[in-house]
Amino acid sequence: MADQAFVTLATNDNYARGAMVWGKSLRNHNTSKKLVALIGPQVSEPCQSVLKRIFDEVRVVDVLDSGDTAHLAMMKRPDLGVTFTKLHCWTLTQYSKCVFMDADTLVLSNIDELFDREELSAAPDPGWPDCFNSGVFVFCPSMETYGKLLQYCTEHGSFDGGDQGVLNGFFNNWATADISKHLPFIYNLSSIAIYTYLPAFKQYGGNAKVVHFLGKTNHGATHLTPKPNRLQGACRRPPHTLPSSWTGGPCTPALWCP
Repeated sequence: MADQAFVTLATNDNYARGAMVWGKSLRNHNTSKKLVALIGPQVSEPCQSVLKRIFDEVRVVDVLDSGDTAHLAMMKRPDLGVTFTKLHCWTLTQYSKCVFMDADTLVLSNIDELFDREELSAAPDPGWPDCFNSGVFVFCPSMETYGKLLQYCTEHGSFDGGDQGVLNGFFNNWATADISKHLPFIYNLSSIAIYTYLPAFKQYGGNAKVVHFLGKTNHGATHLTPKPNRLQGACRRPPHTLPSSWTGGPCTPALWCP
């Protein structure tokens, strides 16, 4: 449908490169939805040019920063402050429904069925499953909701210093209200889970539809080697066996955007 879109956010060139890979992965799996990139002013012109060739819409937005250095330091992720900028996605009111996905996710098969879900549908966070992970979620753009989210930020802040704390605080009944809003983990398979629960990964990983490269390293710094079922990159962890559907040759977005 023309009024439905996949949305991502890139506040700098590094995340823009991730967004390129993400957008191409959706195109490669024949999505029928629009692709939208929200970008910060720091994204360079060369990267913007590449993004415009992949996305239906590229919109520059103001960067919102939580400024919550204490909680961000606790998580050892000071870079997450600017993820508040993600809240701009609710201003895309030309669309009736959207799926937001972080730029460090990679789509492994067609996932257009996510648009059958309601706001706010998301997968559990592996670190605290009563919270949802805000790397993939279904939402309905609304200026009213956007205003309420900004008000919530002003009054309550974020318990983790980033957007995930805000969204879990705002949509605080997610854990108990409606099980249909709990996306299966295969729609947001954390790369951390590969190392923390390897038996489950071996059992179910082949069904994964989206992999989420959490942490400072994302798939923009990772490549799939010509050898079957191997993922290697800057994570400096030994490679583990991965489903064959994840392989497909080198991924080098740095060549697309200097």
